[in-house]
Amino acid sequence: MEQKLWLTVGASALLGFLFLAGTEYARAQSKVGTTSAQFLGIGVGPKAMSLGGAYVSFDQDVSSIYWNPGAIAMIGRTEATFAYTNWLAGTKFEWFGGMLALDNNSVVGLSLTNLDYGSEEVTTVESPDGTGEQWSATDMAIALTYSRRLTDRFSIGGSVKYINQTLWNESASTFGLDLGLIFVTGFQGMRIGMSISNFGGDMQLSGKDLLQRVDIDPTNSGGNKTLVGSLKTDTWPIPLFFRVGLGLDVLQSELVDVTVAADAVRPSDNTQFLCLGTQVALDKIFFIRAGYKAYIKGEGVPDINQQEGLSMGGGVHFDVPSAGTLEVDFASTHFGVFGNLNTISVGFAF
Repeated sequence: MEQKLWLTVGASALLGFLFLAGTEYARAQSKVGTTSAQFLGIGVGPKAMSLGGAYVSFDQDVSSIYWNPGAIAMIGRTEATFAYTNWLAGTKFEWFGGMLALDNNSVVGLSLTNLDYGSEEVTTVESPDGTGEQWSATDMAIALTYSRRLTDRFSIGGSVKYINQTLWNESASTFGLDLGLIFVTGFQGMRIGMSISNFGGDMQLSGKDLLQRVDIDPTNSGGNKTLVGSLKTDTWPIPLFFRVGLGLDVLQSELVDVTVAADAVRPSDNTQFLCLGTQVALDKIFFIRAGYKAYIKGEGVPDINQQEGLSMGGGVHFDVPSAGTLEVDFASTHFGVFGNLNTISVGFAF
């Protein structure tokens, strides 16, 4: 028992130190819109999206792999979910996550994120009607997660992810790390969650379109004009996200459960924002959710035109005899001039 207590304290102190250090780093520099792999900031799962993204303290489903990898050990079951979002400007955002309970305390997870920009015909000055080729662009991330419950109220976990962006013949890739923890207090099931996402390397585009023939010494008539050089592109960091949140069960009864949650989020490439959400569960079968995301102007950070705001959604969870639980959830997020973005997921837990 004493060893577990020291592990809990040590893990909390370590992640707390990393969180504070990273927050100071983000505060010291105003880098609005200056990171690559922006798709890493797209929230996953209709449960979280309908709560305005206030999900770092939730331990309800496999989508916690994205929001707080330390929370999935508290769930303690095997589950798989596929989510689809009709994202901005006709793009398609897809997310798949699965987790396997190794025992009562340990869980491993695997997730795949994919943003498909579609394809178009290639046109040039010489061929304005098209060359017959198609160009496309995709963003992708694969994460492997491990989470362990150190005590009955505390768990910690992390993910190692491979991140790739492809733009026709060019691509960039790197690795990132997510860390998270969750602590359940003795006050009405209050949960405290914290996570750091996308701590990793920079990304730099490379590919065959950047290869160009160069003449190193054009003043020398005897020079080699067929040497191949590569145009160098800049390196860009991936976006860091620091999340701290609280979740509280304000009402628990045989028929109705009401949960409220609030998260404070500090991204490294934008201003900080707050996420607020409420979930009402009816007999643990029908779920109604609503949330709101509000951006806060910080010192040295310019005003932005906020697009995200109110979100809402719901879900139905069916018990399948001798199998498990089938979960269908939906969320709609108001995104300013872009209208409403809809997310739907189908999952199975057992």
